[in-house]
Order: sequence, then structure tokens, then C-alpha cells
Amino acid sequence: MAYCVVFAQEDSTAAAGDSIKLKATVGITIAAVDADSSDISINKVPLKFIQKQPYVSVQQMLKGNVAGVYIQEPSGEPGTEQNIFVHGIGAPLLNKKDLFEQQATVFVNGIPLIRENPFAYEVQKFDINRIGPATNLYSILNADNIKSIEVIKDPASLGFLGPMGANGAIWITTENARPGKSSFSVNAYTGIVPAEKVTPLNANYENEFRMPFYDRYATINDRLRYPAFLRDSTNANYYGPSDWTDLYYKNTPVYAADFSLSGGVERANFRFFGSAMKNASDVDNTSLSRYAGSFFINVAPIKWLMVSSMINFTRLSRERNRNIRDRIAEQGYIPDLTNPLTPNKTLYGAYLGEFDKVVDDNITNSIQGYLALTANIGKVNYDGRLAFDYNENMRDAFWPTTLLEENNFVSGYFGYNQRVLLSNTLGYTFDIAPKQSLTIKGGQSVTTDVNKYEYASGFKGPNDFIKINMVNGDGGASDYLLPKGFRVKYYPARMESALVSFFGNAIWKMGDAFSFNGIVRHDGSSFMQPDSRWFTSYSGALEWNLTENLLTPGNTLSALKMNLSWGRLGKLLSDDRFSGGAIYRVDMGWSGEPAMGSYVGIPGLTRPYTSGWVGYGMPWAYNEKLMLGLNAALLNNRVQAGIAVYNRDDKQTLLPIPVASEWGYTGVYKPGLVVNNKGLDLSVNASILNEKAGKLGWVFNANLNYNRNEVTALPDGLQELVLGSSKLQTGKPVDAFWMFENNGIYNSDNEVPLNPNTNQPMSYRGMTLKAGDPRWKDQNNDYVIDEKDKVLAGNYMPKLSGGFGSTLTHGAFNLDFQFYYVGGRNVLNQYAANRLDFVNVEANNNINSVKEITFWEKKMDLSGYPQYNPWSSVLPYRADQDLFLDNASFLKLRTVSLGYDFSKARNHSKLFEKFRQSLVYITGTNLLTFTKFKGDDPELADYNGIYTGFGLRMPRSVIVGFRLNF
Repeated sequence: MAYCVVFAQEDSTAAAGDSIKLKATVGITIAAVDADSSDISINKVPLKFIQKQPYVSVQQMLKGNVAGVYIQEPSGEPGTEQNIFVHGIGAPLLNKKDLFEQQATVFVNGIPLIRENPFAYEVQKFDINRIGPATNLYSILNADNIKSIEVIKDPASLGFLGPMGANGAIWITTENARPGKSSFSVNAYTGIVPAEKVTPLNANYENEFRMPFYDRYATINDRLRYPAFLRDSTNANYYGPSDWTDLYYKNTPVYAADFSLSGGVERANFRFFGSAMKNASDVDNTSLSRYAGSFFINVAPIKWLMVSSMINFTRLSRERNRNIRDRIAEQGYIPDLTNPLTPNKTLYGAYLGEFDKVVDDNITNSIQGYLALTANIGKVNYDGRLAFDYNENMRDAFWPTTLLEENNFVSGYFGYNQRVLLSNTLGYTFDIAPKQSLTIKGGQSVTTDVNKYEYASGFKGPNDFIKINMVNGDGGASDYLLPKGFRVKYYPARMESALVSFFGNAIWKMGDAFSFNGIVRHDGSSFMQPDSRWFTSYSGALEWNLTENLLTPGNTLSALKMNLSWGRLGKLLSDDRFSGGAIYRVDMGWSGEPAMGSYVGIPGLTRPYTSGWVGYGMPWAYNEKLMLGLNAALLNNRVQAGIAVYNRDDKQTLLPIPVASEWGYTGVYKPGLVVNNKGLDLSVNASILNEKAGKLGWVFNANLNYNRNEVTALPDGLQELVLGSSKLQTGKPVDAFWMFENNGIYNSDNEVPLNPNTNQPMSYRGMTLKAGDPRWKDQNNDYVIDEKDKVLAGNYMPKLSGGFGSTLTHGAFNLDFQFYYVGGRNVLNQYAANRLDFVNVEANNNINSVKEITFWEKKMDLSGYPQYNPWSSVLPYRADQDLFLDNASFLKLRTVSLGYDFSKARNHSKLFEKFRQSLVYITGTNLLTFTKFKGDDPELADYNGIYTGFGLRMPRSVIVGFRLNF
């Protein structure tokens, strides 16, 4: 289906007499060209399923429900960040900053929601979590307050949305005020997240796991350095009962309740919505609480003018995990990690008791609103809007001396993100012929963003009772605002941007048979350099109703439409440092300490040696997308299907190109990366059995996306480019892993190949390979294993994804179930690599050496891996080899829901006659997973496909709820 974007009413009528010409508007509306009941969209989320699920984020509502959308949910912890990708990625995900520029934008009633800017990562030593509450800002919406969720993928509609829609758009329309009889609804559920059943381990298991390595390879000195927590088998703290799981995995309640009230007359109407919710995990007492309210008012002072407004407020409060890794990542200090937490319940409980002294408050407040004017005078249409989105994020944290080697830590964070949007559109419709019309529109918009945060952290407070950083607030004092008691580091940052846009739009319609939609935009961004500030984009769509032209609608073929769209869209940058070319920055820290911006204690500015040189002549990055779709309805609309094929090229993307070390820079940013994504979307909705009185009804739904990506060009005409642990090569996937090809183990020195020219054994970076080392394939036959022998293999973005399910109805009963699947995806199992590489992991004492309490849990079977020499200098259990490349394809039974609607019962009580819906239901989520993955859950991998084992399990839940509408 081809789409256009209109600033129009929700339901427009030209009524007689004093009736108003316009109904209430929710601002911008995505409308199908010539939409009618026979149109088939492959892009909408089935809300009737979602509204019976305990989902808290937009990402969870989208997952598996729309073709072409892939959701990353690397942790089951409620409220954590999740990622949305539409039709693949256009650049490698080298770090978390890259996520910002690759994800789809979420629009709520036409307002593009602002996100946390990734510039905060520049002061972080580790990018595990963003400083601050790090709460998912797309958790502000309640499914019961949503009218529709549609994924916008076609270039014509995205062209109207401009640069913010370059990566796809999630278009959410909430319920709005409407005239008529007062309407009231109440929805609620309560349930439980049952404790996960796991296999606990103690030191005896770990000792038996390690001893074969010691028996085969260890020297006397290696045995003398045997870890202390494993050395004494009489130590009951480690070798005794492993009964910690009851303190970590607990049955946890969840609940939600909301209500709405709407009413009014044609000239003035309103709607109010309020809700409260607590979503929780069974793991580590983590949870997310949400309190929200929305208010809509629509007034028509005169019959051709409608004034509409909205206010939506949400408060999120998050209880975070107590992981050691997350804590020390913020502290930036690695303590002695030699001995892990004990699996003994008493001692582990005493450790958890120390968290009574901890402060970890995470609060997010969010508010959105608009004031919209819609006027319709004859054939002239005007739409104007002033809209805003604002969120503020706060975190107060304190950890006592007992959790950090007699050193306490305090931090405070306050940040806000603000977006203001002003837009105006004017249109006129020409009636060319009885069945032909031409609508011309023009408009402008101005969007301003402000991202700001203030972050302070300190060590060595006077004691564990003073949990705040005290300062002298007297502005006239010599020690004004100087910290007392804590050694404090303070990081303020602010970034502002503006996007100014002008557009023209023409829509030509020839009855129901044919339509054309063309858009031209001119966008200017303050993040671009002065000589390339503006970018002109073009997009267009053709739709052909074949049933009106070539075919005769009948019982077999009810409708058939074909559409073709193409677009060229500019892509926005997330950082203002590219706008000024060669500029100075706070970049004077040491390696691994980005937050220490000083020289011998004196703060200053320097050239961007660490972050990379930015020159001049930086053009806009952009993408070009072509999409061809076919939509059909069969058997009197009982079967509806849509298929679309697409080809997208993301061009002129910036990459940090490595330079000679003599330059002093880590790299120089250059444009020229081109990545191609091509694929197919398929959606089917079939009424297999029509519901009749006393008969079974069955509706089947399915969606599928197939996507492949390829690097087609690199900056400066390069054919390959190494960026840290990743490699890009033309003709290869952009998301491939760069690794050695593993062919087994050398069981003796005699098995190591000899170089016939030198008679020397094969080596790894100058170190001779020996018995107990891996058989890495020598790709270039030079008898030296190095980076030249690495190959690109696997991919962390799926080639296949989607979902399917059914709704079975019989009388007042209904049964829904939905499956979610991902295929052709790999993850790098760093968890297995670290468990096998115990010698080096423990010796390095870095962030990867952390052993959480889940160290004493059997996540996977490690017996199938070769028994290499862990003391070998070649690091045989290094993660960058296909030994640890796992198949992460899976099929999940995501939800099952059974309901009974009293208002549909045959002999229901008169009490239910007043209800439009009186449904009670029971729902289970995350029930089954089918996979070949070796770990606990194939979804729990980081954005770059690295499985660390630190992600919290996806919670299973069972809820009982009701929905009343009258």
C-alpha cells in the first residue's frame, strides 16, 4: 500500500446545516492513499493481542508482530534499553553511540520522541550502561491508551517525515477525545512472575571442571597459584550447599490498572486517561513502576475550524539490579576480583544485607503535548501545530565501604532532553475531472532539540552515613560549591540542535484506480558544516488498483493492488562536533580514562587525538530506497495478504579511518561508506473458519521478513578496513564477525606443520604453536597465524524474523497464541570463552573478570569444547574464533491468552447489556523457547552480537485480568 502523510482530521465530513466540517484531530495523521475496507496493511500491530499482555515498552509491543522490524532486548530487566531496527542497519554497530543513528524514530500523535543523546558515553570508562537512570524512554506508553501502531517503511511516507524517518518510523496514534455518549472503560490485571528454576553449582563443580586442564598442562608454579576459593575443599563457604537461588530468583507480583473517560458534543469534547503499573522480574528484585495520565480537549469555535490539544505525562521509577559489573562500571574502579561471591545462602544473604545501606534511586519524568489548528474553507486546508516532548532523568546512587574495598562511592545525575516542533501546512484540492483530483500542499517545520546533563561522582566519603556530597552554598564564601568529604569529579554537558524544513507535496488521484504521491523536501541541520548545511530529498509513490482496471472482483479475488515507491532521504548526525570541522575538545585523558581531561592536573583543551580528527567537506549521509508491493484480498476478504520487496542503499556514512601513529590521532573521519540492504516483507491474515453461532472460529496471522546486507563501498575507495576488533570488506556483510577459523587441537608438537622453506613450526605472532594449542587455519599459507588469517563469518543481525499465531473463538470464549522467531543469526559466545579461559580472565582482573552470583549457576554445557592449554601464550580460548560462533536462531511461544467475554455470552445477565466489552482473561508470556543456542537465551546478546551471560533472564509471567468498556 502506498502512503501519504496528511495534516488532517481523524474523521472528516462535510455536513449540512450548522454541523462542523471537521472532527477532532490528533495532529499529523498517516493515511493510506484511497484507504478503504479492502486495503491490506502489512505494517500494523494487532493491538487486540497486545492489550492482554504485560508489555511495558513500544519495543515489546512490536516484537514479532510486524514484518521488517527487528527488536533487540539484551536483558530481561524491566525498563532497560531496547533497540528498534527497520529493514536492517546501514552501518556497523561499533559502539553504543552508533545505535543512536541506526534506529527507527517513534512518533506519538505526530510528535517525534526525543531520546537520550549518546554524548554521555564520552566521559565513561565503560559503555555497559549510560550514566543516569538508563531507563527505556519508550516505556512511557500504555497499550490501553493506543489506537494504532503502524510501522512506516515505504520511501514516500518516510520522505514526508524527512531526516527523522530515514531509518524507518514507528507511528503511534493514541485514543483521542470524540463526541457522543459518554464512554468509560476500566482495565486491570494482576499476576506473578514465577521464580526461574536453575541448576546451582558450588566449588566442587568448578574444581572438577578445572582439574583436567591442570592434570594435563599445569606446571608446579601453576598449581601453586591455584585460586584460593577452590584450594580448600573443606571450605564450606564455597564447597558447602549452593542454596543462594532463593535469594536471587523469587516469585514476584505484577499488576496494572487504568481507566478512561470520554464524552462531549461535536463542538467540544474531551478524554481523560490514567494508569498505574508495576512490571517486575523474578531476578534480583528488579522492577519498573509507571504512573501516567493523558488529557485531550477538542473545540470547534466555528464550523470550519478545529482546535485540538493533548497533554501526556508519565513518571517511571526503576529498581535496578545489584550486579557487581554494573556497579564497578560506573565507579570506574576495578577492585580485587580474585574471590567470587559465595554460593552459601547465609553469607550471600549477609552480602545482600549490605544493600540496605545503598541508595539507588532512578526516576524519569516525561511529558508530551501539542496544540493543533485544523481549518477547512472550501477546497483550502490549513494545519498548524506547536508540539513538544520533554523528559528529565535523575539518579542518586551511593555504595558503602563494605562493597568497595573500604571505599565508598556517591554519584548524582540530572539530565533532560527537550524537543519543540512548530509546523504549518497549507493545501488546495483541484477537481480536474469527475473522478480525478490534484491536491497540492506546501509547508515548513522547525524542530529544536536540547540535550543536557550534569553528573558528579565522588570517592572516599567520611563514613557510610553521609550519603550526599555536601557543599557550601554561600556564593560569597571562598569555598563556594567546593565538595566536603568526597573527592568529586563533575561533568556538565549540553548540546543544542535545530532542523529547519520546507516541503512540497502533490497527490494526484484518478478515482479508485490510480494515484500518485510526490514529495520534495529541503532540510537544514545545525549539526552539518556551513558549506553542506542543506539537503534536498525527493520521494514518490504510485498505486494501481488492479481490480479497477484489469480484473473483475469476485468471490475468489476480492481486491488486488500494486504500489511502487522510491525515496532519497538525508540522515541526521547525533553529535555537533562534526559541524565545526577541526575544533579543540576536552581530550586530554589517559588511555582507558576518558573522564580525566587534564594535563598534570591542569584542565585544558587539545586537538581530538583520541576521538578522531574531523576535517572539512563533510556531506550529508543519505539513503536511497526502492520498494515494490502487492496487496491482495481473497475469498470475500477472508484471506488478506501483502508482500513487498525493497532495496536500500545507505550512502556517504562517516567512518573513523585509522591513520599512521605518527599523526597522533586514533583516526580521521571520512565519508564514503555504502551499505546495501535488500529483502522481502510478507504478511498474511486468514479467517480459516468463520465464527458462527455455536461454531468454532479460527483466524490465522503470520508475518515474515528476509533481509541481507552488504558493504558495497568504503571511504577513499578502500576494499577493506579494520576498526578495532571489527573488519569491513566490500562484498561482505556489515555485521559479520572477524575471526579465526578453528579446526581442532594439536595433540602433540609433531602435529604442528613445518614451514618447508625454514623448517620452523607454524607460529602465532612469533610464538611457536605447540601441543594443546588450537588448529587455526592458515588462510594465506605463510605458516604464521595473524590477522591476515582471520575471516568474516556469521552475522549478528538476523536474515529471517517474524511471528505467527492464531485466534480461536467459540461463543464468548477466545484463545490467542503468538509465536516469535528469528533465523540466520549468530552470536559470539564470550561467556563460554571466559569460562574456559579462566587462567587469563582471573589474572587480568578487569571488567571481564567479574563473577556475579550467577557464576554458581549452570548456564550451558562446556564439555563439548576442546581441552586446550589455558596457560599457552597464544590465548587458545580467545573469543575471536568460530569455535565460539553460535547459532542464535530460535522459535518462542511468546504468549497464550484465554478469555471469556460476558457481553457476548448467549444468556448473559442484564447487567452486561450495558457493556460494550466485559472480558476476563488469563495470559502467560515467554512460555517456551526452541533453539540450538548453547547458552540460556539467544536473545540475551549485546547490540553487537556478543553474548556475555550478564543479561538477566526474560521473565515468564502469568496474569489474570479484566477489560470493561461501557
